Amino acid sequence: MTIARVQSFAFAGIEALAVEVQVQISSGLPAFLVVGLPDKAVGEARERVRAALTAMGLSLPPKRVLINLAPADLLKEGSHFDLPIALAVLAAMDVLPREDLLEFAAVGELSLDGTLNPVAGVLPAAIAASARGLGLICPAAQGGEAAWAGQIAVLAAPDLLALINHFRGQQVLTPPEPAGIADAGAAADLQDVRGMETSRRALEIAAAGGHNLLLIGPPGSGKSMLAARLPGLLPDLLPMEALEVSMIHSVAGMLDGGRLVMRPPFREPHHSASQAALTGGGQRARPGEVSLAHRGVLFLDELPEFPRQALEALRQPMEAGRTTVARAAAHITYPARFQLVAAMNPCRCGYLGDAARECGRAPRCGEEYQGKISGPLLDRIDLTVAVQPVPPSELSRAPAGEASAIVAGRIAQARARQRERANGAATTNAEVDIGALVLAAEARELADRAADKLRLSARGYTRTLRVARSIADLAGAEPIRRVDVAEALAFRHRMPGRTV
Repeated sequence: MTIARVQSFAFAGIEALAVEVQVQISSGLPAFLVVGLPDKAVGEARERVRAALTAMGLSLPPKRVLINLAPADLLKEGSHFDLPIALAVLAAMDVLPREDLLEFAAVGELSLDGTLNPVAGVLPAAIAASARGLGLICPAAQGGEAAWAGQIAVLAAPDLLALINHFRGQQVLTPPEPAGIADAGAAADLQDVRGMETSRRALEIAAAGGHNLLLIGPPGSGKSMLAARLPGLLPDLLPMEALEVSMIHSVAGMLDGGRLVMRPPFREPHHSASQAALTGGGQRARPGEVSLAHRGVLFLDELPEFPRQALEALRQPMEAGRTTVARAAAHITYPARFQLVAAMNPCRCGYLGDAARECGRAPRCGEEYQGKISGPLLDRIDLTVAVQPVPPSELSRAPAGEASAIVAGRIAQARARQRERANGAATTNAEVDIGALVLAAEARELADRAADKLRLSARGYTRTLRVARSIADLAGAEPIRRVDVAEALAFRHRMPGRTV
């Protein structure tokens, strides 16, 4: 009596953990047992495997079929274990050669007719398989996704019968080509924004350094319009960043057609989103919006309307660049290096400061509304802009602003200076260590005096200097000048009744 083995993977965040599917067929009462801490989806695999074999004219032997998922103390979740279980069962029945299967790992979900359905996590599984010197067997629809792992043998089959024919030498599965680059879609152009020069300037600085930005203004002033034009200003992701972002989207089941994500993601969850939706969690600890926005932008419109607990949960990812979903059984960490862009009204009615339109509870209504945003969260905002609406009578006469392509060119040059200066230690100025910031003497003096007078925290002081570094990079200046620090301080947080 021998054991057939097929390699597969369980996922902890974007990390693929090796799992060996072991099948033993022995004498005894007919049974099909799955052990090794499977969840309900894995336990149901026995019915899908049984049906798929029946559809091909095969049947399980009237014996005791035992499937063990090793290591046994690791929770196995997801329908992607269907395919490795089916292959291991076929090997134990001597339908497939056991030695050939040892050269591959497998992921895929079975339909009742034996066809293979797409599953989440093929890209990290392919990378993990390549690191172990294995090939990968996956559904045909995801062959292009697996091919991004590099030098790896990929068998992308439409159904279980095609795999049987391939291993028995009756058919040859053609190796797939990488799926290509995801279409980012047309980005809104900054040229459409007329007037609003201060807001445009803040948007450019934020894009240049990856800084967090808060837009405050009455309804219809253009806050969401400005935020929607930020993606068109950002440069493409670096190759390693694109691979990391694509792995997150693959685990989340959102990698469209297996195409690599080369543009920074832009996520805009509704203000009813829960803490788990923002930071990750749920029954299977899925990545949240902060991870789906990794190396991109997380836009939170109507910021005070988000649940207080959800907003406070953003504080740690904003500092560390990662988020940890803690469960009794495991702690799962996802990357979360995102740029926060938020928009809000100054008060609940939205017209605080407008004597003709503000409500009768002003200014107290503004203080209560802004009080929903905690000081520690505001301290992590690098630039704050009061967005003033442009009167309709001036919109038609105001000249068009610079196009996104022109502004994006300056931002690309600033990002190139940052990468050259950091030499791999950081991607943007938002991540740079304060010790790497070189200031002119008069700039240092202004920063120190302002920190005392404005009572900046150590974090606020550091973030102000990082913004000044981005302003200097846009101007091509080295080191940081006094005028750069002065402009960065002008964008430091200001809200009625708040001292942060």
